[in-house]
Amino acid sequence: MALFMHRYKKLSDEKLMESIQRSDTSAFDELYHRYSQRLLLYFFRELGGNEQKAQDFLQDIFLKIVEKPGLFDTERRFSTWIFTVAYNMCKNEYRRLEVREAFQNNVTADAASHDYEGEYQQAEQNVDQGRFEKAVLAELDEFDDGHRSAFLLRYQQNLSIREIGEVLGCSEGTIKSRLFYTTQKLARRLKAFNPYKTEVSTDEKIK
Repeated sequence: MALFMHRYKKLSDEKLMESIQRSDTSAFDELYHRYSQRLLLYFFRELGGNEQKAQDFLQDIFLKIVEKPGLFDTERRFSTWIFTVAYNMCKNEYRRLEVREAFQNNVTADAASHDYEGEYQQAEQNVDQGRFEKAVLAELDEFDDGHRSAFLLRYQQNLSIREIGEVLGCSEGTIKSRLFYTTQKLARRLKAFNPYKTEVSTDEKIK
């Protein structure tokens, strides 16, 4: 059995989807193992830190794969396709429930209650990673969907510029411009966590 499962670990995502289209449940298990945590984190960030909703979206996206595996074009790269589906699910959720506006009000108010400049001396000794991530999340919510999603797909999911362009339906030049703008703005807004570095160098990252 272990040898049988090891065979699936060697298959590409696209080959696993071909197997799933033939109702191979073991292939589905391997694909779920590869992408469940990445997608959960993506949904969590995109949906305002709502863990329950992120879990629901995770189950929904894999349910789509189980119920309609034929929707996937095996000529495409799976990672690009699955994050395109995830991105569109989030966009539809914003429109349907207007959760982004509600979350923005809550997170912005919460972030404003912290004096990040005053807390930096303590952070220099013992960086509070949770507080920093909360600040980044609050700041990212100030950006529009295109800029925020480009940033998350690049620096959270490690997708290439080309893949992000396919997910968001934009040129590579547009994606690079969005990433440059977002990282520079975040650097200025969050410099309390590193006052010795006023800008984030993106020359090497955005390629």
